[in-house]
Amino acid sequence: MDGGASRIDQQLITFADGLQACPYLPSQVARMPLMVSRHAISPSDLDQLLSCGYRRSGNYFYRTRCPACQECVPVRVRAGDFPVRPSFRRILNRADRELEILYGEPMAGPERLELFNHHRHERSLGEHSATVEDLESFLVESCVESIEVQFRFEGSLAAVAIADLGQSSVNAVYTYFHTDFKRFSPGTLAVLEFIRLAKQTKRTFVYLGLFVAECRHLNYKSRFWPQERRLGEQWLRFDTAD
Repeated sequence: MDGGASRIDQQLITFADGLQACPYLPSQVARMPLMVSRHAISPSDLDQLLSCGYRRSGNYFYRTRCPACQECVPVRVRAGDFPVRPSFRRILNRADRELEILYGEPMAGPERLELFNHHRHERSLGEHSATVEDLESFLVESCVESIEVQFRFEGSLAAVAIADLGQSSVNAVYTYFHTDFKRFSPGTLAVLEFIRLAKQTKRTFVYLGLFVAECRHLNYKSRFWPQERRLGEQWLRFDTAD
């Protein structure tokens, strides 16, 4: 382990740990210790955490430590090297023509809660409805600089995407959307918007979260290539889709 990785690991304290049912592969047992930082996390600290494979959820960071499975693979793209292929260009052009794209701070409230629960139910992401407090703890509370991107169609909230901003990175946290607006490919659109943001702000990486080949909610990330995947302690480049 290099010195930077060792330093950032020492900055974190375990808040909760234990085995649980895997949220991505039902046949597996997961271990995802939740960590908190000993002190404020700077933009460069966030870059280092993401480079070491950490993900953020609310005020916590985690890395998978599963006992018998290594299918969760952190994925990132280099914004400057990412080609906007014709299919992606069509998604961006349609969004620019038909959607209002608004940047701001992450928020909760009745409108977002209704959209979030619709997204969860329609995509079978949970049996119970979330509360405003659930939404706040998951997507509004943050220990780093975070942003929200709203996508609105004729005033209606079609999708919301949350991201973190590091010194040299944009970290895609979560996107939720209404299925009535699937024609805009909201999940793909959010990633393309974050890549566009990274290019405009001269940030190097866009972190896409975890890729799991056998999970339909996560395997779409293979569409964004060339990409890098963290296998073991190394980031390896993949030049084509799986």
